[in-house]
Amino acid sequence: MIYFRSMTENEYPAYLEYFVHDYAYEIGSNYGISQRDSLARAKQEISELLPEGVKTHGQVLLCIVAHSDNTDNHVGYLWYKPDTTMRIVFIYDFHIFNSSQGLGLGKQSLRAFEEYLRAKDFKEIRLRVAGDNTRAQHIYVTSGFGITGVNMSKSIAD
Repeated sequence: MIYFRSMTENEYPAYLEYFVHDYAYEIGSNYGISQRDSLARAKQEISELLPEGVKTHGQVLLCIVAHSDNTDNHVGYLWYKPDTTMRIVFIYDFHIFNSSQGLGLGKQSLRAFEEYLRAKDFKEIRLRVAGDNTRAQHIYVTSGFGITGVNMSKSIAD
């Protein structure tokens, strides 16, 4: 069984350590930006989006927990922003730890998240996935997400 709990302030630094580097890699890989510049961009964006960390108003940071055999294992993270007027949430980050991947926990977590949101009367989940992240794309498509657009870019710098 999967459940979610609020991320604590003590857990936030570990989340940042994972997220900033993962996001910087995604930026560099997809936009051809140097490692140094992509890391600076990732740090800037997260400081703008989460200026108060876990206490940032309008942002929800959760830990994904798998419960099995009377044991709770923290297996990942979920960061989303709810729009209570439109009844939509936007997932900024969904991550299952490498040590927990390949066990079906991604799909289980998405189903549990849908149930959690449905109980709160939300109507839609939106997200963006990197073009080169085929594993995530597969999980989302097989979980019922549809492609609503394609991000494209072209470098025009010398």
